[in-house]
Amino acid sequence: MVLPPGFVIDLSYFITVSSSATIGGYLHVLSEDFQAIISHKKQNGKSKAALSLSEALNNTESKPTLKIINETSFHLNRNQTYAEMTSEKNLRGVLRSEVDRSLSKDNIIIVDSLNSIKGYRYELWCLARAAGIRHCVLFCDVEESQCRIWNQERRKNNEPSYDDHIFEDLVRRFETPDRRNRWDSPLFELYPFKDEISKNSPVILELVDYITKRVDSKTKDVKILQPTIATQSVRFSEANSLYEMDRATQEVIGAIVAAQSAAMGAPAGGVGVGPDLPVVNVSRVVGLPELRRLRKTFIKLTGQSSLSGPPPPSDAESAKRMFIDYLNREFGSG
Repeated sequence: MVLPPGFVIDLSYFITVSSSATIGGYLHVLSEDFQAIISHKKQNGKSKAALSLSEALNNTESKPTLKIINETSFHLNRNQTYAEMTSEKNLRGVLRSEVDRSLSKDNIIIVDSLNSIKGYRYELWCLARAAGIRHCVLFCDVEESQCRIWNQERRKNNEPSYDDHIFEDLVRRFETPDRRNRWDSPLFELYPFKDEISKNSPVILELVDYITKRVDSKTKDVKILQPTIATQSVRFSEANSLYEMDRATQEVIGAIVAAQSAAMGAPAGGVGVGPDLPVVNVSRVVGLPELRRLRKTFIKLTGQSSLSGPPPPSDAESAKRMFIDYLNREFGSG
């Protein structure tokens, strides 16, 4: 998959490159495998399709920032990686995490890998939608028999290749992209066995035009994915908000515990937490286990509400105010 920047309205795009089972187990056709299949050579572990696409993008007037993500960048061996489901699942997790970290509004990401499982392509599409960027799939379609020949030739030349049983398993499990699926659309199709793959290939140029086209209110042929509650990252989980919420609630709890200790077993009454903040009206003795439970519930509720409402506070004072209001309601003195 590839993610390119969306110019004007958004400068980020996501492109997924997938190879067919036909592409010979190089289901991650846009990674070292794809290039290996097409040209029998490797250039820094990148496929010929990915290299051609990056060259074409660099020739555009906008000259966007590009990043190619593939197995080779993590020094992974293809046979070991695809030998069992656990290692293959871990690989997809590593690639997906790298894509997620790399998403921004001013670059183009090319996922130069097998991308052969439709569920995985859907996950990548969800990342693109959560980021509010463009997304497309480049499908490299090659006959299975030709892929098998290429794989055998690479083995004879002592070049990276798949073991036979792994190759056959990848071919068997390959799920062809379908433009009727929203996560496989728009779909651009390359035929490496029939056509030369280069930066001037018609399909490459068509894809480049799609991901770099300037977008305005009248544009209808370019789709920029819009975030939804289902795909948005939970904003509360962002490091800054989480840290501030945790620190603020701990300070409020600490102030209540200290006030109750000073009251020698009597209700603490109004507990001040800081200037310009309301007091916590503690009309009864509240044990530490109950305070911890209320704090845990408050943090959970704040995280859930942030999905459909405003994000949680990212500064300590606002977080304290929210928590104090919550405690006062719970203590029945709000």
